[in-house]
Amino acid sequence: MQEYQKGQILLIVVLVMVTALTVGLSVAARSITDTRTSQEASSSEKAFSAAEAGIESLIASSSAGPRNITGSFSNNNTNYNASISNITGTQFVLNNNNPVLKDDSIDVYLATYPNYTNPQSGFITFYWGQSISGCSNAALEFIILSGSTAVPSMSKIGVDPCSPRSTHNNFRYIAPGGGAIQGQVYQDKTTIQITNGLFVRVIPLYAPALVAVQGLCNNVGANCVPFPVQGSLITSTGTADNTQRKLVTYSYFPKLPTEVLQYSLFVPQ
Repeated sequence: MQEYQKGQILLIVVLVMVTALTVGLSVAARSITDTRTSQEASSSEKAFSAAEAGIESLIASSSAGPRNITGSFSNNNTNYNASISNITGTQFVLNNNNPVLKDDSIDVYLATYPNYTNPQSGFITFYWGQSISGCSNAALEFIILSGSTAVPSMSKIGVDPCSPRSTHNNFRYIAPGGGAIQGQVYQDKTTIQITNGLFVRVIPLYAPALVAVQGLCNNVGANCVPFPVQGSLITSTGTADNTQRKLVTYSYFPKLPTEVLQYSLFVPQ
């Protein structure tokens, strides 16, 4: 065999070895990646389940008011940290920061639930509308229950940022001019004054609406005090290995049936 032929054989062997090594490393890397992805998916599922367990533990707890709980599961090395706080303040976005659907409703409590004690008085400002065109935004109808639970008084107010519509529905026209609540800009706003209020029901008409509220104020936008508690905000973080999953859920007080408002009957539970 000639010397140059021996060199060619050696080169072929080296190329085969390099190719085999490349394929082997590629397969190994893919296997490691798949294993890591599978482990991360498993850890994510465990963390999610732990976060759910934290929420369930808070709901099942007999304690009341804002609180924090922790728990762990030694069999799969997971734990959770969950807290519950009251939904209240001088301003907030209604319906979990989600739009209220057209013809649906959301309630703002002005007295302490569930016995409707300490009815509040003052100015309340509602913000809504994302479009600069008023006729693209919803009109709002407010149903206000005030007075005592024994002899409540019901009133209705309708406002509309669309002038042509307001001439037909007899709602009060709202000129353009909104504001910002918690970083969200709204194109429309209206202020109503309430005396001994029990709650306000807000109903978007013609279109869904993201609605925010500010109050209860002695003057329009000034000297405001927090609303009564509207419900609970529950936050739970589950941890498994180095993976964390966070869940946030809202629990609002039950709404009064529509029939109660239609016939002005009010019996607190």
